[in-house]
Amino acid sequence: MITLDPYLVVRAAALYITGVLTLVVWLWRRPGKARLTGALLAFAWNLSVVLALHIAAVRLGWWTFDARGGVLLGMPVDLYLVWAWLWSAIPAVAFPSLPLGIVTLVVLVFDFALMPIAAPVLRLGPHWLLGEAIGLGLGLIPSQLLARWTARDEHLRARVVLQIFAFSGLLGFVLPVVAITQSGTTWRSPLAYPMWQLSLFLQILMLPAVIGLSAVQEFATRGYGTPVPFDPPQRLVTTGIYAFVRNPMQLSAVLMLIGMGVILRNVWVAAAGVMAHLYSVGLAGWDEDDDLRKRFGDDWIAYRRSVPRWFPRLRPWRLPNQPPALLYVAASCGMCSEVAQWFGRRGTIGLRIVPAETHPSAALRRITYEPCDGTSAASGIEAIARSLEHIHVGWAFVGFALRLPIVGEFVQLLADASGAGPRTILGSGIGAGNSSPLL
Repeated sequence: MITLDPYLVVRAAALYITGVLTLVVWLWRRPGKARLTGALLAFAWNLSVVLALHIAAVRLGWWTFDARGGVLLGMPVDLYLVWAWLWSAIPAVAFPSLPLGIVTLVVLVFDFALMPIAAPVLRLGPHWLLGEAIGLGLGLIPSQLLARWTARDEHLRARVVLQIFAFSGLLGFVLPVVAITQSGTTWRSPLAYPMWQLSLFLQILMLPAVIGLSAVQEFATRGYGTPVPFDPPQRLVTTGIYAFVRNPMQLSAVLMLIGMGVILRNVWVAAAGVMAHLYSVGLAGWDEDDDLRKRFGDDWIAYRRSVPRWFPRLRPWRLPNQPPALLYVAASCGMCSEVAQWFGRRGTIGLRIVPAETHPSAALRRITYEPCDGTSAASGIEAIARSLEHIHVGWAFVGFALRLPIVGEFVQLLADASGAGPRTILGSGIGAGNSSPLL
């Protein structure tokens, strides 16, 4: 008579149940490309959340795993992946239009029924439902919003923010944990450094972070898309950071991982950055190039020929047929005229400074930047930041940082408090005014 090990039965059953559910949901819904993309993004979100939740659960006594073989921080890797999948892809495909509250309730009932019977592997504490509720709030609900918005192609800015958090979690948390634990190497906690040194390290890491964040922002604001290959920009993006380097997001990821490897004193984390570079140069680069050539033709070929993949150009590149951007500055404003003269002395590329009094259609209240490429205009500090991108890569980096959400609003608030607040000047299409737009 064969005696089955309950421990192995639970782990096998988890994989079997998840596989069957996935097959049933697939046959039932027959998801299209957009819905599958949303489901995979939801899975990426939950990979970070489930791992962080496990660490918190062990520390707070919500639950622990009695696991052997194939574990990550004491959690079976198969159950880790199953858990993240059940909280993301399956409900995203199965219930794309069901009210989110009902979806949450269904998943809660499912977990409430199955988690206690996983006793040979999972040991629940007296307050495990608290951890469950926190997990659903941080994992299930945001991941389902990301999946739905992606499938419906709506709430672009919100889903880009969620994508940033999802991939930042994978890059800055999950990948280093996997690299360190699976290599069996040691690492140094960042908190062990003196505060001044830790602060310096974080500031250094902010440099590649700004590159990546600015690239994502440019995709959303100028390309009307996201960094995800199956949810790409609708337009060829050659402005902002993309006027200097072709793969800023990959460059950011590589530099971040190498920097984190140095801070953690772990060569395997830094090696992950090198591997990411090789992957980008190889398979990912080939596939991306083929896709972009089909979608954008000669414009992509000209861009690829002129803009380096990894090492930024000193000066920005522009499409030959692209008209210059316009920076509207009030000639009647002394402070604004100084701004215009400053840009004029810098030899900007693809930027023309125009008196705000000649603006054809509207009353301007701040310095205004019009890209003249069919995308929206910018004003105030954002207009200054956009104009800096027409000088060289050094000033452009300042512009990238100034345009980041929260940073731009804060700097604008400081400028307004310093006397550079909005004022009105009437354009030529309305009539001349006496007051002047500032920053």
